[in-house]
Amino acid sequence: MRVEHQIRAFEQIFDKYDGTTPLHRFLFAYFKQNKQMGSSDRRWATRYIYSFFRLGKAMPKADQILRLAIGDFLCNQTPSLIIASKLPELQEQLGRSVKDKIALIIENHPDFKPADVFCFHENLSNSLEKEDFYESFFTQPDLFVRVQRSRFEQLVATLKQTEINPEIIGEQTLALPNGTKLEKIIPDQKYYQVQDLSSQKTSAFFLPQPWDYWWDCCAASGGKSLLLYDLEPSVQLLVSDIRENSLNNLDERFQEAGLKKYQKKVLDLLQNNEQDLHHYEFDGIILDAPCSGSGTWGRTPEMLYYFDEHKISYFSKLQKTIAENVVRYLKEGKPLVYITCSVFKQENEEVVEWMLQNLPVKLEKMELIKGYHSKSDTMFAARLIKQ
Repeated sequence: MRVEHQIRAFEQIFDKYDGTTPLHRFLFAYFKQNKQMGSSDRRWATRYIYSFFRLGKAMPKADQILRLAIGDFLCNQTPSLIIASKLPELQEQLGRSVKDKIALIIENHPDFKPADVFCFHENLSNSLEKEDFYESFFTQPDLFVRVQRSRFEQLVATLKQTEINPEIIGEQTLALPNGTKLEKIIPDQKYYQVQDLSSQKTSAFFLPQPWDYWWDCCAASGGKSLLLYDLEPSVQLLVSDIRENSLNNLDERFQEAGLKKYQKKVLDLLQNNEQDLHHYEFDGIILDAPCSGSGTWGRTPEMLYYFDEHKISYFSKLQKTIAENVVRYLKEGKPLVYITCSVFKQENEEVVEWMLQNLPVKLEKMELIKGYHSKSDTMFAARLIKQ
């Protein structure tokens, strides 16, 4: 009866969730409303719903609970009642690699095709290794932390005291198991930033000079600005976003990081902002553009299930309009750094090609930053110089 209870809990959550809000927020509200669910019920319901969505659109005609069992088998190395009930022949294989487990599923269920997990494969950037990318959806990404150099060893020692053994990546970056309650272990957040590894790598495209004046035009909560400040503390900043609440969150992060030389503006970059910006000239612009977020769906696998392909062209048009509207405020010979967290060529290489044809810029370098080899997000970055 226990497995039927777990299935019923999964089905009730799936029936109520429609993909319009992030799954983690929905679950928080759902569990709050359904206080009769104990901690074990919540834990299993969370595992199952995430495992189900990680299967994407694969096996669309199969029984829903069989799909759940296959997703749970591919995503986890510990037993579950769903696997025992629906895939008993595979219970002893849970400890094998994801690649091996995919082969076992194909052998037992020939209608399973890894390419169907991410069904938008015709839109993928050409340099992406598709099989590795599809496989990555069955592994939870890590939690990455960028630490001040002077506090690095101390923070590592503190984590080890709590029996968390971080993976050290470079001089400032740690990888931790996803779900690590870092804010409880180290409440003082002024010495570190939670930031994905691929996002950190975009800083290689900035190359700021002392006393430069930069504009982070889609700043959100300020992660890229903090990267810039870490590279060159003398840099002066204008940060803008269409969402005032994002800029309010940014204030708190900047204060903790010691970043004080900045202005902020609430701006809609799809509109003419000449009245606000007519006298501005920048030594660099970071355009971390609104996008599909497809490179981050390993963290939000519900998007695999609910994303509509027509939104790709919507974001592509948005990105081109914003690029055209901001480049006019860039000094000649200075960089526009274009960034997305997308794997779609329409948002990445094709937007860069459009800029080269329609804006006074030349391409210095661009890269698809492939996070699926390092349990991180996949991002795109290009550095263009105004002519």
